[in-house]
Amino acid sequence: MEFKSFADFYPYYLKEHSNLLCRRLHFFGTAAVISLLILFFFTGNPMILILLPVLGYGFAWAGHILFEKNRPATFKHPFYSLLGDFRMFWDILSGKVTAF
Repeated sequence: MEFKSFADFYPYYLKEHSNLLCRRLHFFGTAAVISLLILFFFTGNPMILILLPVLGYGFAWAGHILFEKNRPATFKHPFYSLLGDFRMFWDILSGKVTAF
C-alpha cells in the first residue's frame, strides 16, 4: 500500500495500532526515547544513543508481536512510521487517541 502523504498514512497507522496494550507499549517506548534524547542533550554521553532504537523499537515491536499480532509498519514505511509514533504519542497525551 502506497501513501501520498503522512495525512493519508496516519489513519492506516492508527488502524494497525488498535489494541490498547500495543498503543501503551508504543507510548512508553516513545516516552523512553524522548527521555533518552533529553538525557543525551544534558550529558553528551554518546552511549545513551545506543539505547534509542533498543527501547523505541523494543516496546513497539513487543506490542505488535504480543498484542496486535501484525507486522510493524516500520518495515514498509519507516519514515512515516517514525512520524506516526510521535504523532500518536502526542495524540494520546492530548486525549485525541485512547490508550489509558
